[in-house]
Amino acid sequence: MTESSFLSDARRVIECEREALDTVSRHLDSNFSRACEAIITCAGRIVVTGTGKSGQIGSKIASTLASTGTPSFFVHSGEASHGDLGMITPDDIVIAISNSGETPEIQTIVPILKRMEVTLIAMTGSLTSTLARASTFTLNIGVDREACPHDLAPTASTTATLALGDALAVSILKARNFKKEDFARSHPGGTLGKRLLIYVEDIMHKDNDLPIVSLEATLVDTIAEMSLKRLGMVGVIDSEGLLVGMFTDGDLRRTLSQNINVHESYIQAVMTSSPHKISGNILAVEALEMMQLHSINGLFVVDRSGQPIGALNALDLIRARIL
Repeated sequence: MTESSFLSDARRVIECEREALDTVSRHLDSNFSRACEAIITCAGRIVVTGTGKSGQIGSKIASTLASTGTPSFFVHSGEASHGDLGMITPDDIVIAISNSGETPEIQTIVPILKRMEVTLIAMTGSLTSTLARASTFTLNIGVDREACPHDLAPTASTTATLALGDALAVSILKARNFKKEDFARSHPGGTLGKRLLIYVEDIMHKDNDLPIVSLEATLVDTIAEMSLKRLGMVGVIDSEGLLVGMFTDGDLRRTLSQNINVHESYIQAVMTSSPHKISGNILAVEALEMMQLHSINGLFVVDRSGQPIGALNALDLIRARIL
C-alpha cells in the first residue's frame, strides 16, 4: 500500500458515505414530521434501543436528544428482554434501530411494546421488515451500499442513521424553541455552560477584597492598597462613594517612567478618569468581551448609582474557565 492508495481509499469511503446521506435525505417523508410531533407531545421519555453498531449509534442519538431538551435514554435491546424493559412505560416512545429490521433482540421485545401500546418509531433500511410493519412511524435509513469493500461492515448505514438522529434532534429543538441558555443548563461542566451560566457577580471580588481609595488618597496609600488586595488595580471614589477613577499596575509603571515623585503625589493627579465599568448581572463572557475590546485587564462592577460593589480581572476569568 502506498500513500496515494490510502488517500484514494479514504476518499472513496467518504464519497460513499456522502451518497448515503443524500439517499437518506431523499427518503424523508411525512413519517419524519409525524415522528417529530409525537416526540414533542410525548408525556414520558424517549427510549432508544438497538444492538451492535446500531446500539452504539442509538446511544449517541439518545444522548443528543437529552442534551437538546428531550428527556431520553438508551436501552440495549438484548438487555431489555432480561429486565431492562421495566424501564419503559406506556407514556414513553421507543425508537428502535435495526438496518435489516429483523434483529432478533428487537423482535423479542416488539410484541411486548405493542401490548403496552407504546408508540414505536422504527429506524430501518427495510420498509417491509418485521420492525417496519410493527412500527407506528418508520424512518428509512436504507443506503445503496456500505463503504466496506465487501459491503458487510456497517459504515455508510451507520453514518446515515446518525445523521437522521441528528436531524430529529435539531428539528425538535427548533420546534421547542430550545435556546443556548437551555443547552448550557444541560452542560454546566462544559465550556459553553460556564460561558452562558456564570455572571460577573458570581466571580467578582467584593466587600473587604475590593481595592478602593478616596480621591484624597496619596499615591503611596494607593500602591499599598493595590498590593494588599492583589488585583493589579485600585478604584478611586469621590465623597459620595461614586467610582470616578482607576489606577492599575500599568499606570504605576508609566508614572514611574515619568520620574513623578511617588511620595509627594496624590492619586487624583495620575489616575485614569471615567474608567470602564460594568454591572454585576451580566454574563462574565460579556466582561471578557469588554476587556478584549478596550485592551484592558480589569473592570470594576458598579450598582445603579455608580458605586463600586465588585471588581474582576483576567485571572478571575481564567479561573472560571471563561477565558
